[in-house]
Amino acid sequence: MAKLKLGPIEDDKPVKLTIELPAAVHRDLIAYARAHAAESGLNEALPPERLIPRMVEQFMASDRGFARTRR
Repeated sequence: MAKLKLGPIEDDKPVKLTIELPAAVHRDLIAYARAHAAESGLNEALPPERLIPRMVEQFMASDRGFARTRR
């Protein structure tokens, strides 16, 4: 299995957001959650709402243009 970019997910106090996703994106998130659980040794997959914040965080951290604007 390929190494996933998303590492362990820590518990943190969340801020609630409501978003709409295309059905295909939601299906892909569920599939990703299953792969993440298998790679992380979890008994069951995390719900997509637990994955999304970490994915967005990693996306922003890897965006060089965003990093330049924050300096």
